[in-house]
Amino acid sequence: MRFKTLVFLFQMLMLAGAASGQDHVYLFSYFLDNGQDGLHFAYSEDGLTWKALKNEKSFLTPTVGKDKLMRDPCIIQGPDGVFHMVFTTGWHDRIIGYASSKDLINWSQQKAVLVMEHEPTAMNSWAPEVFYDDQKKNYMIYWATTIPGRHSNVADSESEKGLNHRIYYATTPDFKNFSETKIFFNPDFSVIDATILKKGAWYYMFLKNENPKPAEKNIRISKSKNAAGPYPTTVSAPITGNYWAEGPTAVEIGDYVYVYFDKYRDHRYGAVRSKNMASWEDVSDQVKFPAGIRHGTVFKVSQRVFKGLNDTR
Repeated sequence: MRFKTLVFLFQMLMLAGAASGQDHVYLFSYFLDNGQDGLHFAYSEDGLTWKALKNEKSFLTPTVGKDKLMRDPCIIQGPDGVFHMVFTTGWHDRIIGYASSKDLINWSQQKAVLVMEHEPTAMNSWAPEVFYDDQKKNYMIYWATTIPGRHSNVADSESEKGLNHRIYYATTPDFKNFSETKIFFNPDFSVIDATILKKGAWYYMFLKNENPKPAEKNIRISKSKNAAGPYPTTVSAPITGNYWAEGPTAVEIGDYVYVYFDKYRDHRYGAVRSKNMASWEDVSDQVKFPAGIRHGTVFKVSQRVFKGLNDTR
């Protein structure tokens, strides 16, 4: 009996050592309140328990846009090893913000990308995301915009104030030269908060059905064999439950794909996960995030990058 106990303890120590020696950490970029104080990070080793870095202080203060906000920060690491971030600069801007960094601590000068300045009636440029298209070897930036009278009408509500979004996009090889802005996803419903995950041969786009009457406010999926689409406008049934959800972000952890989202009416974060991208398990009661966390992005970083962040005070 004593020998079996020693063997069990040795196995547990080996597992603990393997876990602590994993070569990456999951990061979550997010904002607090209205986004006025800038960029925040949380980290996790298992995708379930998330802890704030730097005692919940900001890593970067916003400097661009009329409102000078840094909402919905989306960060990816490009093939060049550089981290690229896009973010919402304000409620009624026709621009999006951009900055880059090699270590997530020291950032380039922030700049405004004039994605919708050519559309004088465009009401906003919300929740931009950046994704590296490994087929075309460039970056895609996509976001939600309302242009009054441009798209099929949806039932309005007082809280929406005429907003009827579609997803637009532009591409860039270097974040200096940008393509012409074009429509990216144009379903028969108001859509915001699109995010893309590549799994196998497919590119899965998670998105929010934003229709207000009757209220949808849930996360759905469209998929394509190409990063740049087209993505079918006939989308999946909701993968989220009987609550309002927005700001999805997805990552593959072990056997699962996790999709995290802001349960914004409940003032907390939730999650669903799947092994087959068809049936989804709600694990909102299992995830723990810092209080007040708002719409962000999950991504992996090396232990070296994480150590630098963790040493920042």
